[in-house]
Amino acid sequence: MRIAVCDDEKQVLETVTNLLDLYRKQTGSEIFVSGFENAMDLLQSMEQVTYDLLLLDVQMPGIDGIKAAREIRLKNDYVKLVFLTSSPEYAVESYSVQATNYLLKPVSEEKLFSAVEHVEKLLKRQEDALVLQTQGSVSRLPYCKIEYVEVMSKKIYFYLSDGSCKNVRGHLSDYEPALLSRPEFCKIHRSYLVNFASVSEVRQGELLTVLGKRLPIARSVYQKVRTAYTEYMFHVAESMVCNGGRNR
Repeated sequence: MRIAVCDDEKQVLETVTNLLDLYRKQTGSEIFVSGFENAMDLLQSMEQVTYDLLLLDVQMPGIDGIKAAREIRLKNDYVKLVFLTSSPEYAVESYSVQATNYLLKPVSEEKLFSAVEHVEKLLKRQEDALVLQTQGSVSRLPYCKIEYVEVMSKKIYFYLSDGSCKNVRGHLSDYEPALLSRPEFCKIHRSYLVNFASVSEVRQGELLTVLGKRLPIARSVYQKVRTAYTEYMFHVAESMVCNGGRNR
């Protein structure tokens, strides 16, 4: 988990950073911490680095924590926010930018550890989503909503089960490891990855999606795709039978 701490008070920044290092040692969590003394430096860093958690001081000169959070939320709905404040009066504003918590200063070990542990649990629940990162934004795409993926002219198109489409610049190989690590996804062509949960029929040379799209299957992988689809459907049917048996 990548964490950024932003506070204009050097003593607070050092204290929180040291506590996070202690949390890492005690829990064995993979935590990487970066510190910033102003929001501008943090915002610039976020153009290059994807953070999982931001610990933001509310009152800072220039761009304060709330303003920074609002700017961040315009581009990033993935990162978790926890505010550091000397007064509880900012609690309502903190939740307006989907903050998960706010901690009163001086920050205690107990409260900070609890907040970080909570964020870790939230992030684990979100692992069923693909994180799409562009130059200007970061968003989450639930795997279950992806019907198929197509690459064309250095752009990757994610076609979703609601009929919409999201696209990012890049290579299919940027997302293949995450997608193909899941049993429902299969590469059927050098330009296509498909979610078997969205497939209605596999034919010689092509497959049909539930929404009626025809996607080509490369001749060299047709038998492999057919076998993988059959096995997937078998496991789905087996799971339904098992679940039905437990519910009786």
